[in-house]
Amino acid sequence: MSEFDHLGGVVAFVAAARAGSFTAAAAQLGVTKSAVGKSISRLEDRLGMQLFNRTTRKIGLTVDGEVYFATCANALDEILGVEAALTTSRQNLTGRLRIDLPVSFGRSVMLPLLLEIARPYPRLQLTMTFSDFVIDPIAEGVDLVIRFGDLENCDGLIARKLATYKLVTCASPAYLEDRGAPASPDDLRSHACIVGYRRGRPLSWWFRIDGEDRRIDAPPTFELGDGDAIVEAARAGFGLCQFPMPIVRTHIEKGDLIPVLEDYTKRAVDVHALWPQTSHLSPKIRHVVDRLVEFFATERFG
Repeated sequence: MSEFDHLGGVVAFVAAARAGSFTAAAAQLGVTKSAVGKSISRLEDRLGMQLFNRTTRKIGLTVDGEVYFATCANALDEILGVEAALTTSRQNLTGRLRIDLPVSFGRSVMLPLLLEIARPYPRLQLTMTFSDFVIDPIAEGVDLVIRFGDLENCDGLIARKLATYKLVTCASPAYLEDRGAPASPDDLRSHACIVGYRRGRPLSWWFRIDGEDRRIDAPPTFELGDGDAIVEAARAGFGLCQFPMPIVRTHIEKGDLIPVLEDYTKRAVDVHALWPQTSHLSPKIRHVVDRLVEFFATERFG
């Protein structure tokens, strides 16, 4: 008897156990009652145990059958779930996908990508929120989160890295003309710094000092809880800021911001997609994350 016959017996067994009868299982599987009975009998012979107590009116699982059913049912559910995710036509992606994004990066980089991904699928609905606060996607009912930095408090979440970006410390030409450029991180004490603000405290900056990446508490002349606001304040000449490159690249290319402390700003930060761990990955999440990985793998986003 082949392994395929064995698997057929497992499918028939699980169907019969769930339906409570060979007749109902046969109808569900599209075969005869006799075929179901023979398949299960062969399975019992192979295992050397009785899986069902049979009477003229009904069937019921034996103790061994209950143990075997628990394992087989879970395994088949996993297989069917993965199969559904892999075979679902991408043209048929439907329903709402809730995504939370960092403010500046989300608006300038992620929003155009997500709209491009959604364009071919009119039945795919997106809810996008923009926040620089770290949220609990499970508690907030969010399907997918995009975040910079180290992964912390990620219990119950799956993470996939999308990209790695260099940090940049920069300021406007007007600010540097007025205050001069810092020569080392120690000089920040005599400069105005525009820092992020989260959970009641300013965020640290990163610098490489003596070959080691270190967190530095830049003196927070301005504490802002919005990435776009930090960029605009820096462009307006109010001080220095530090961001991953994609957030300030356009402003640097235009000359609105100028990098400083480049010999010290060597650290790179990762961008991750995170989603709640479930038994089956949603086809919507799978497709969006796969497309994002493809986008960020190109030179354009690298």
